Amino acid sequence: MAQLPNLDNAPINLSSLRDRAQKELIDVLDSMRGKKVLVLDSKLSGPLALIAQTSLLKDHGVENLYHLSSEPVQSDCKNVLYLVRPRINLMKLVAEHIQHDNLNKLQKQYSVFFMPRRSVVCEKVLEEEGVHASVTIGEYPLYFIPFDEDVLSLEVDLGYKECQVDGDTSALWYISRAITRLQSIFGVIPNIKGKGKAAGQVVDMLNRMHREHPNNQNEVGPPEIDTLILLDRQVDMITPMCTQLTYEGLIDEFLNINNGAVEVDPTIMGGQQGGKKIKVPLNSSDKLYRELRDLNFGVVGQVLRQKATTMKQDYNEVTTSNQTVSDLKEFVKKLNALPEMTRHTNIAQYLSTFTTKPKFLSHLSMEQTLVEGQSYDITYEYIEEMIHKQEPLVSVLRLLVLLSLTYNGLPKKHFDYFRRELLHSYGFEHVFVISNLEKAGLLKKQDTKSSWQLVKKGLKLVVEDVDDSNPNDIAYVFSGYAPLSIRLVEYALKGGWRSIEDVVRLLPGPTFERRQGTHVQDTSSAIVNGRTSTYDSMVADGRRLLVLVVFIGGVTFAEISALRFLSAQDGMKYDLMVATTKLINGKNLLQTLIDDPS
Repeated sequence: MAQLPNLDNAPINLSSLRDRAQKELIDVLDSMRGKKVLVLDSKLSGPLALIAQTSLLKDHGVENLYHLSSEPVQSDCKNVLYLVRPRINLMKLVAEHIQHDNLNKLQKQYSVFFMPRRSVVCEKVLEEEGVHASVTIGEYPLYFIPFDEDVLSLEVDLGYKECQVDGDTSALWYISRAITRLQSIFGVIPNIKGKGKAAGQVVDMLNRMHREHPNNQNEVGPPEIDTLILLDRQVDMITPMCTQLTYEGLIDEFLNINNGAVEVDPTIMGGQQGGKKIKVPLNSSDKLYRELRDLNFGVVGQVLRQKATTMKQDYNEVTTSNQTVSDLKEFVKKLNALPEMTRHTNIAQYLSTFTTKPKFLSHLSMEQTLVEGQSYDITYEYIEEMIHKQEPLVSVLRLLVLLSLTYNGLPKKHFDYFRRELLHSYGFEHVFVISNLEKAGLLKKQDTKSSWQLVKKGLKLVVEDVDDSNPNDIAYVFSGYAPLSIRLVEYALKGGWRSIEDVVRLLPGPTFERRQGTHVQDTSSAIVNGRTSTYDSMVADGRRLLVLVVFIGGVTFAEISALRFLSAQDGMKYDLMVATTKLINGKNLLQTLIDDPS
């Protein structure tokens, strides 16, 4: 079922971006003449599947494909090409492979290509292992990968942790380079607006890259992207800690969408137990999924029932009356949608086995209580009980982080208590997890009064009586909570952040607004002077302007749904496209802080 996402309806020519990535992959493969084996970093399989089909690899000499592991490559082929991320542990595996071949007197040619760029540290490891001289080094500069017609991602798994905990800003360089490459294809983006420390760092890097290579963007025509909005994930860590309630978001929460697809047990799809997992691609090429993905999950069953009823009525009409050939043709066309109907009915039914459980509903209630900034004691006791029941660590931490964020930390007594209880229940080896959370600012001792109530009120983040089936506000994606990040985008698109300047100042990191070619200016002067760049301008021929919203540190599917909702509103002057370092949810984001670094 593997298929490349259809990009025909993208607001800009994303197919050219994918074509360029394919060409560069071909250059990598053709750099080693003749037949070869490709040894792939397993984390790169998914991203590459969104760029090229397996047939392309075969057409360019790849006889066999292996995932890099501690097991040496068992092949008579004399050419071995490694395609890997720049990671020290992966370099040690490559070195072990070459050392094994040398020990067994196997004469082979080796190439190591780093994605997206080569690393001095990694090359040093190869030198220390005594194999650098045997290897040809290169790089495969794959940056933004089109996941759908309005979504681009770098898929840097550890980008958030490396930046916030380890002090490694490689992911910021990658996103800057990716934006620079976009500008080399689609023109220099005239307006930039941003919030957060990482957003400011990315702009500085963009300026530096432009100074170092001033001619790279001069030959491109008029800009196809009008505005770039940069958002540091740290500005809004509350949203990813909440459970997503859109269809796509819930699939991600319970089935883990990975590189535009989920792998599900055959029993979910009506098959036999114990069979091979079924891979289900999830993108707008699936017309029914396109219709369902951004809906609140509470509405999905109703929509599927309506469609099933219509199909049944059509069937009855066809079998009980004289139909024209044209009518039959239309009915057959509808029947082609039957596999999609079956697929999503099965998935929705599986999700409902979780969403109807009291445990899920009580957890949602706790999240809502925290977002509203009420009843600290109730949520404190709920988390305490979760720890004593030894519920999954990541679930406990997700709610604990939400508690810490909404109250600007925990009183010292409570912080010390939770730390002690977590280590007793889950093991003292998790002491580094607490440390990681503290370094990232996700768990801390309370030092000043929380500003959450002011932010919540100022940005209208809690919306009463949201109609999930016919929403009029982005809050429908969390059944009453409007994601802070998307509310910021909404204000930016409707006249700028000047009207909420006092609230924006309460959020972490600097705020800035600039035009390309000028220096970054602090928001105080930009907003006070009324400068909101060209947000209210329109292209002369009446087309909507394109805004690229870049999430540095990850974006959730619910946030993407909220942006699509904004873009579809009457009177909206802009098409919106999302780019990010990684597609995330609270679970997999926290998991990067939990996993043992060794």
